[in-house]
Amino acid sequence: MAKKPQKTRRTSGSRKIKRQMSTAQVHVMASFNNTIITVTDQQGNTVCWGSAGAAGFKGSRKSTPFAARLATEQVMKTAQSFGIQEVDVIIKGPGPGREATIRAVQGMGITVRSIEDVTPVPHNGCRPPKRRRV
Repeated sequence: MAKKPQKTRRTSGSRKIKRQMSTAQVHVMASFNNTIITVTDQQGNTVCWGSAGAAGFKGSRKSTPFAARLATEQVMKTAQSFGIQEVDVIIKGPGPGREATIRAVQGMGITVRSIEDVTPVPHNGCRPPKRRRV
């Protein structure tokens, strides 16, 4: 009788490779309720992300510039561990965390190459809801 070959466990599986990059893009989604910051490489692949909610703020405190600044500082510390030194900032949305996020990125000692606003503006698209009567 032939013996079955024993299955061996792989000790070193596929591990995450830490990428090193010098430039990146910082996408900021600033809504009225939260601010989401995503750091991507030049192709748009996410490197790290964070938000005011993930930074520990709840409820109406998420929608403050202070919460956006703290969330940005957390994300940029992680991004600096990847070797990122200069970024292009892309902002979307009308929220209060717009300016605070840019100032926080500059305050971390990272060079801001460009700031782009990609907030979607309707060209008289949907009909607005009827006026509120109180």
